[in-house]
Amino acid sequence: MTEVVVVIGAGSIGQAIARRVSSGKHVLLADLRRENAEAAAKLLADAGFDVSTAAVDVSKRESVHALVETATKLGEVVHLIHAAGVSPSQASPQTILHVDLYGTALVLEEFGNVIAKGGSGVVIASQSGHRLGALTDEQNKALATTVPEELLTLPWLQPDKVTDPLNAYQISKRGNSLRVMSEAVRWGKRGARINTISPGIVITPLARDELTGPRGEGYRRMIELSPVGRAATPDEVGNVGALLMGAEGAFITGSDFLVDGGVTASYWYGELAPKAS
Repeated sequence: MTEVVVVIGAGSIGQAIARRVSSGKHVLLADLRRENAEAAAKLLADAGFDVSTAAVDVSKRESVHALVETATKLGEVVHLIHAAGVSPSQASPQTILHVDLYGTALVLEEFGNVIAKGGSGVVIASQSGHRLGALTDEQNKALATTVPEELLTLPWLQPDKVTDPLNAYQISKRGNSLRVMSEAVRWGKRGARINTISPGIVITPLARDELTGPRGEGYRRMIELSPVGRAATPDEVGNVGALLMGAEGAFITGSDFLVDGGVTASYWYGELAPKAS
């Protein structure tokens, strides 16, 4: 049977991981905009990969479910790479929660129902989730285990409570890593693994939007004052994805890998630390 790699989000990071884990497999590349998926598919096809495309809106269950059906008709889903999302400069707080938090929960649930034995997946979260202050045990559990359709009804996620796009993004990305911890238990019953990667600033079109947007000065400062002193390339994240999804990562599941050049370390203990008032 054909082995299928599902990539949601046609950006540079998803492509970089796919290049490392998809040889000899069929890549189903899905994006909100079909034209984005087709452009990325051409690059992969020109490099020798077997690729098809689909459109998907991760914020709608029927769309995610349709993608699952498309994938399973192609063959056995052995890998999931979920790299879709919106950033604080692109959307409102509620849109970010709907796409990045709810959408990720949907994807993990739907593909967790069909992932093959021995399969694996990665979700691209963000360093931002590591800069959110501590949540209560009840909040952590709610983000990890609340059924997707009830996530956005949580009282502390309502529009009058989450008013800043960056805060919505941080909550969503923290929620992604917590949801993966919970889903790892369910995926494990199918003999499969799932992890998150939390990248720092990676030079992609989305990152360029941030670097030139209203928070651009802050992002540039993060790069300059990080221990590594530079942004990452998609290939560097791709290397981590390949480790987590391959045989070398067979004992790793339900884990989050912070790949940020030390930005978070500097935020908590270095020059990026908030000044005491």
